[in-house]
Amino acid sequence: MLSSNGYGYDITDKFSIGGIIAGEWQYESLSDAEGFDSEGRGALVFQPEVSFKPTDSDEVFAKFGFGAGNGLMEEGQSPFILAPWAADVQDDYEDISGRNRDYLLTAWYKHTFIFGDDHTLGLTGGIIDACDYMDENAFANDEFTQFMNEALVNGPNAFLPSYDIGGAVEWQLEGFSIKGVVMALGTNGEEGEFDEPYNFFGIQLGYTVDFGLGEGNYRLIVDATSDDFSNVAGTKKERMSAILFSFDQQFGEVLGAWVRFGFQDDEAAIDYKDIYTGGLNISGNLWGREQDNIGLGYGHLRGGNLDVDHTDVFEVYGRFALNDIFAITGDIQYMKDSMEIGESPSGWIFGLRATAEF
Repeated sequence: MLSSNGYGYDITDKFSIGGIIAGEWQYESLSDAEGFDSEGRGALVFQPEVSFKPTDSDEVFAKFGFGAGNGLMEEGQSPFILAPWAADVQDDYEDISGRNRDYLLTAWYKHTFIFGDDHTLGLTGGIIDACDYMDENAFANDEFTQFMNEALVNGPNAFLPSYDIGGAVEWQLEGFSIKGVVMALGTNGEEGEFDEPYNFFGIQLGYTVDFGLGEGNYRLIVDATSDDFSNVAGTKKERMSAILFSFDQQFGEVLGAWVRFGFQDDEAAIDYKDIYTGGLNISGNLWGREQDNIGLGYGHLRGGNLDVDHTDVFEVYGRFALNDIFAITGDIQYMKDSMEIGESPSGWIFGLRATAEF
């Protein structure tokens, strides 16, 4: 999951610090969810980061994560498959990626070759996050300042991994870009004897264009893993693969629109095969406060080969910027998991989020 890099403070001309502090509280009002109570829970997250740039072409970067509370995704507290807040929370900062590593999220070195004003090639290696390079979106990609629900932050069916050993290549020529990511992950997230490491491979093709109304970004993401994921029967290991499209377009100074859709192979056991999400962004320019915004988003996720037939998510939020650092967001979500068998939980989720970017 991608978080904002904040504004950063320059300690020297080569060394800077930055990060984000975010707190949220959400209350879920549930229906058709036997064994689960309507209740409210919160979480606090602190992600500091440091950057050292010895030259204009070189950077050493590290980001850390600390949390208090797991919000509504505390074990046994929510009936939903998707997280109402996509941020990494307390439990996510311990034994990261099965590596027995706590709190250190990313640590990498990057060298950028500059061939011209609009032509660069960047090479990165270390502990990286695939979400920093793939499936970006101007209006639906940051759980700290934009949508909160997991379905509207990234494509859940694209299985982009975070916080493990890997390398990235970023090539850009004017409006065209190609990004590639390779990672070695310590765990596939399965239980017991089925848990094992795996490899991830991804590539993104991007094009940025301005049609006169505003900038638009159009991306194609293709990714896959090694064959280290169990099939539904648990009798064979399969690879995961997916294709995802992520578009955003500005229409003047007030309105922006975005769409994200994609398809995943179902040889391995998966919750969702297809995803179709989209929405609008209304800038605070409409009421004279350019740092404010309102976001509206909807997602329909078609089930894979497990228990869910499909999931629907609707979210609307309003973000009010107090200044360049502090902002408060009010958020309303509706979620429903339509299951193949048994109850299909649904509910309204009302949230409040406060952030400080530095």
